[in-house]
Amino acid sequence: MKRLFSLAFVMILCVTGTSLSQKKFETDSFSTSEGDLEITFIGHGSLMFNFNGLIIQVDPWSKLADYSKLPKADIILITHQHQDHFDPKAINELKKEYTKIVCPQTVAESLKEKATVMKNGDFITLEGIEIVAVPAYNLVHKRKNGEFYHPKGAGNGYILRFGDKKVYVAGDTENIPEMKNLKNIDIAFLPMNLPYTMTPQMVVDAVRMIRPKILYPYHYGNTDVNKLLELLKGEDYCEVRVRDMK
Repeated sequence: MKRLFSLAFVMILCVTGTSLSQKKFETDSFSTSEGDLEITFIGHGSLMFNFNGLIIQVDPWSKLADYSKLPKADIILITHQHQDHFDPKAINELKKEYTKIVCPQTVAESLKEKATVMKNGDFITLEGIEIVAVPAYNLVHKRKNGEFYHPKGAGNGYILRFGDKKVYVAGDTENIPEMKNLKNIDIAFLPMNLPYTMTPQMVVDAVRMIRPKILYPYHYGNTDVNKLLELLKGEDYCEVRVRDMK
């Protein structure tokens, strides 16, 4: 009887340990003129870039990962102040002594940490990485009180240059006219989470403005990614890669 109980207890521990273990995240690798870039897809709007050992975390959210078990960040990018993008707990778990936090003013006001504030149009170089803050806002989708989910000027998208590769992380935005100014984008992350960001057709319009070589739809929630794939048939300049980024 005691032996049966012990075996059952061990089985429970095994099952519990499996359920609590860190999810294995998908990673894609790209060659650049200055070394390899690895992009890890944490989920939702959360990404991790590893460029020759330099770690950049984008919108880390502790609902998606145990960040205490992921590499500490050299740079943390926050797009805007909503809780699924700005999570102080995740930031604290990723920080080390010299971590640089980059964010819009709306986030800096709530941060207890020193941060580099960027507004739309700002340009900086951190740890050898060129970073440009670009607009991210709604033109159509609003709350019941008539306010846009993401007002103009409150949040950032970011363009990062890794060697000869440019990566665009759009943040929460719609297909805004400023996208026409984005040139030579190699990799684009565009959101498709209704009703907060873009419909599949809006993403298609954004792709036609930006013309990225590779598109990752991200932060797409319950939106049907297959509809986007159908709409983008014939846009041969752009490879669409779908990862688990609900």
